[in-house]
Amino acid sequence: MTKRGLILDGGTGRELERIGAPFRQPEWSALALMEAPEFVRKVHDNYIEAGTDVITTNSYAVVPFHIGDERFEADGAMLAARAGRIAREAADASTDRKILVAGSLPPVFGSYQPDLFDPKRAGHYLDTLVGGMTPYVDLWLAETQSSLAEARAAREATLSTGKPLWVSFTLRDDLAPSDMPEPLLRSNETVKAAAELVASFGGEAMLFNCSMPEVMEAAIEAARATFAALGADIQVGVYANAFPSQQDDEEANATLTEIRNDLDPDSYGQWAGRWAASGASIIGGCCGIGVDHIHALSGRYRCV
Repeated sequence: MTKRGLILDGGTGRELERIGAPFRQPEWSALALMEAPEFVRKVHDNYIEAGTDVITTNSYAVVPFHIGDERFEADGAMLAARAGRIAREAADASTDRKILVAGSLPPVFGSYQPDLFDPKRAGHYLDTLVGGMTPYVDLWLAETQSSLAEARAAREATLSTGKPLWVSFTLRDDLAPSDMPEPLLRSNETVKAAAELVASFGGEAMLFNCSMPEVMEAAIEAARATFAALGADIQVGVYANAFPSQQDDEEANATLTEIRNDLDPDSYGQWAGRWAASGASIIGGCCGIGVDHIHALSGRYRCV
């Protein structure tokens, strides 16, 4: 028997820029949410048309890191609710299949920065996002988690909602998998430890994102082996970066990082086939590129 895989949407920021939405630093994808939300709806519609099964709320940049403390305190809950509502409306407009809405919970102190994580402040930021989006989402997607502490905070913030939690970790990709004894998060904690954590709090899925395609297979295998040993039925997924290795001394989205020339939709589809063969059942588009990758995935990746 085959089991149908799920296709997660791709990156939002550059897709907004591509279709002409307001787009600048430091607000990144939050600028369109604030000034021209019709473009956010258009991105969701484009991904659904391309074949995605799960769309992600445009809330990744709704944090002080991008919009500033003052604006977050004044408008954070409203913007989170707007992001959730736009995604919900787009999903509900689909007439040919059910579309799930994932509430994006970002690393609230910036991507790739595990050393900056402050659990005391993180709770307030995450509670604001969760409170705004809860009426609209089907599940939570804690994205680009660099450490176990970040994942724990996401779990604590979402527990009372009763909605499933997917946790997506970002991996060290500055070394080839053959040069690491086992796959590591950017905090240098192991994927095995991350999988044990996700299993301990009943996560529905564990994914890997914001890392180069080359490091994903080893992480999938480590996660699946851990879940098998624990007897845990937890899905594994991947959505990779289209960028060169991003290091922890770089601020994600601080500049427009150059896209790798070798990750066109066809080559990304080939990577997706390898991940599916390794046991991934959720595969998303490449961070940094967008809808073209979903077209490629929907043509290739339907059953695993």
